[in-house]
Amino acid sequence: MYLIVDSGSTKTDWGLCENENLLKTIQTQGINPCHQDAATINRILVGELLPEMKDTAPQQIERIHYYGAGCATVTICNEMAGLLGSIFTNAAITTDSDMLGAARALCGHSEGIACVLGTGSNSCMFNGEKIIDQIPSLGYILGDEGSSAAIGRRLISDCLKRQLPQNVANSFMKKYGLTTDSIIENVYRKPMANRYMAGFTPFLEDKRKIPEVHKILVSCFQEFFRRNVMNYRRAWLPVNFVGSLAATFSAELSEAAESLGLSVGTIMKSPMEGLVAYHNFH
Repeated sequence: MYLIVDSGSTKTDWGLCENENLLKTIQTQGINPCHQDAATINRILVGELLPEMKDTAPQQIERIHYYGAGCATVTICNEMAGLLGSIFTNAAITTDSDMLGAARALCGHSEGIACVLGTGSNSCMFNGEKIIDQIPSLGYILGDEGSSAAIGRRLISDCLKRQLPQNVANSFMKKYGLTTDSIIENVYRKPMANRYMAGFTPFLEDKRKIPEVHKILVSCFQEFFRRNVMNYRRAWLPVNFVGSLAATFSAELSEAAESLGLSVGTIMKSPMEGLVAYHNFH
């Protein structure tokens, strides 16, 4: 038996597999070793994952393919492998970036542009075997254009800076019980500000047909394409996406792409099935 893991900052999907079959998917809160210490991650593994595995003992897991947000350096990948290995003591463990997981799920063994749009954002140029070019994500402070966190940040800013119709701004503040002080507290003084800002996506989905909200979505996606995808200089290649945000706002994403002479290819809400297929073929 083996695990294929797709981990983002908001949620982590654990695919429990046997031979070529995905037996079940377990969801825990997100894991990002850039923002969480070892003790926090261990609590997620022991407190959330293991109880859901029920009749499968950790010692039965023979291998783990872990793809995670924040796994951008060899040091972090090794630390994450060590945390997993302390529980799954019989498993051969590989840890890679969520970007490589997305590329393998979306492109298989073919050339393509692969992107992640969820709480954060990322992209790469994939040659069918490995990532050959990548514009750095840089996280929600310096980058993450087009992500839930970035769009949530824009929504908050537009609301407080009176860029939205007053009734829309009032509806937003009332729905989440927000004040300027509470927003500042959560963004600047509490941990996981990216997850906090990303949490406003349901409001954007509900109000997506309001012109000002539609403009936020399309312009944020245009920024993602301009600052990331267009730097690969492969305008003839469809741009493929994985992530809940891309799946939810596929229409606005396609509109943004077409406005820049690009086209959207495959969109997957989750890379899990694509990764199961990749690892069985591979």
